[in-house]
Amino acid sequence: MPCVGDWLNSPLSIVQGIFAQNVPNSDWEKKVTEYFKEKLKENNATNWVPSLNDVPVHYLKPNSLVKFRCMVQDMFDPEFYMGVYETVDSNTNARVLHFGKYRDVAECGPQQEIDLNSSQTVTSERQTFYCVPVPGESAWVKEAYISASQARVSPSTSYTPSRHKRSYEEDEDMDLHPSKQKEQHTGSGGDIHGCVEPKRLETEASAGHHVISPNCSPPLDLNFPLPGEKGPACLVKVYESWESFKVNDVLEVFGVLSVDPVLSIVNSEERDGSGLDPMECMDTAEEQRVHSPPASLVPRIHVILAHKLQHINPLLPACLNEEESKTFVSNFMSELSPVRAELLGFLTHALLGDSLAAEYLILHLISTVYARRDVLPLGKFTVNLSGCPRSSTFTEHLYRLIQQLVPASYHLRMSIESMNHSRFIPRKDYTANRLLSGLLQLASNTSLVIDETQLEQGQLDTAGVHNVTALGNLITWQKVEYDFNYHRMEFPCNINVLITSEGRSLLPSDCQVHLQPQIIPPNMEEYMSSLLTAVLPSVLNKFRIYLSLLRLLDYSISEEVTKAVEEDFVEMRKNNPESVTADDLHKMLLVARFLSLSAGQTTLSRERWLRAKQLEALRKARLQQQKCVNGNEL
Repeated sequence: MPCVGDWLNSPLSIVQGIFAQNVPNSDWEKKVTEYFKEKLKENNATNWVPSLNDVPVHYLKPNSLVKFRCMVQDMFDPEFYMGVYETVDSNTNARVLHFGKYRDVAECGPQQEIDLNSSQTVTSERQTFYCVPVPGESAWVKEAYISASQARVSPSTSYTPSRHKRSYEEDEDMDLHPSKQKEQHTGSGGDIHGCVEPKRLETEASAGHHVISPNCSPPLDLNFPLPGEKGPACLVKVYESWESFKVNDVLEVFGVLSVDPVLSIVNSEERDGSGLDPMECMDTAEEQRVHSPPASLVPRIHVILAHKLQHINPLLPACLNEEESKTFVSNFMSELSPVRAELLGFLTHALLGDSLAAEYLILHLISTVYARRDVLPLGKFTVNLSGCPRSSTFTEHLYRLIQQLVPASYHLRMSIESMNHSRFIPRKDYTANRLLSGLLQLASNTSLVIDETQLEQGQLDTAGVHNVTALGNLITWQKVEYDFNYHRMEFPCNINVLITSEGRSLLPSDCQVHLQPQIIPPNMEEYMSSLLTAVLPSVLNKFRIYLSLLRLLDYSISEEVTKAVEEDFVEMRKNNPESVTADDLHKMLLVARFLSLSAGQTTLSRERWLRAKQLEALRKARLQQQKCVNGNEL
């Protein structure tokens, strides 16, 4: 058995040792999983594993153990591979068994050939997911993960061999597109055969949407849902329990990095001249290009361990059910009250001195869909912040502050042009056999800030109408209907939507709060920037923990309080039947829920119920007052 230190640098040698000891017993696969599971439990061992989120691919040693924090953007068809195969030495006729798991290419010695008719051959199945970094992931999240990493990555050792490997697939095309490739890939010219300064190499891992693919004239679209995203896309090959993962799930995977140049597709001339029967090539050229992109641009990860992430906040324990995590939670909850008070003050300043709007913003930021009853998503709390200044860049700066508080977010500027020309809904491309991403393909608990203040008069075309409808469905039903050409398929989601507008939003919302600024700063940018610089990093981190943690807490209402609320509702209806509807009751219960959670209470108390009623009365009175002032419906 190899040295235990090899599990990071040479995981396949560990697998080989376990395979050799246990064959022909089929238990070897389970033992491999158990071995790595135990290794990763030891002394923060996960921090020693290099992450593709942080480290450029060409800095990593091929076939080493890596991890990747990602969202499943698409699922390809399952593929068959040789789980176990036998080779025959052409000189000695000696037979050797090999494992094909965690590999893309079968291993053979110089004089060895694979015996395809061997009775020992085991054909297995694996599922390929196309995964991208979490869309809209905040810069502070990335930085915190990087600072926690203890992975040792040396470009001087692991960089050079991987570049040599890449050269096999790049030489021909790089001679055809020497500077164009580098300009489109990194935004700067330079030598494309590896003689580049290490600092410049860092940027190569941060390609945008399109990357020039070797031997392909059109650019390779990495299919990120949001524009301007950076980081690698990966083909993640899962061997066990893949049915538990689905599109849009956020995963952390640990597996073997595969960047073998053999994986890159050959160009059409080579394919035409290869002697293959065209009838045997079922895939279209476009499908091959998408499903077999160059491994140097879209690496493969052969998953040994994978799990869904409850959240992507690096300041919180990954799993809150473990004993150590419970201690962390109880310690934080004990100091919750001052954190809430400071956050309320911070958001009051951000909302130009409006403390009522700040209260509702806190409730919005900790809201989450906790259940679904029939088609109704319970727990969604879309807030429409009306009365926002149009002339200033208020929403832009408010979004930047929210971005500093939540792990993932996106700022959607509503305009006639963006509505008509953006793709909001993912669409199936049957030619390439892949799901083309859209702006609304987001991970759970992403904060979506929609800015209506810049919306001007104009004509929505068919695409624009579909996009506005999609936003309405997202807000009302927390679902996005993906377009499969012949039919539409509903994908449930859990997106926190905040809409800023001058008057009442064109889009539906659960709660409209009219902003009443107490101060009008002469320089909005300077004012908002000074808010962030005034907050200590340690306090900012407490805000981040507060907002993420409270989303994950359970909540209940006792029978006694339920009865009291019902009696209260009947009493309110007696006084004025028109003033309080069933929808109003639902809204008050929702406000009471998040008000309780915001104070660290997981059950509803009489006090919180009365406070929720008070907040709702203030909010409605403000709307009524505004309606009287300008005579418009709000």
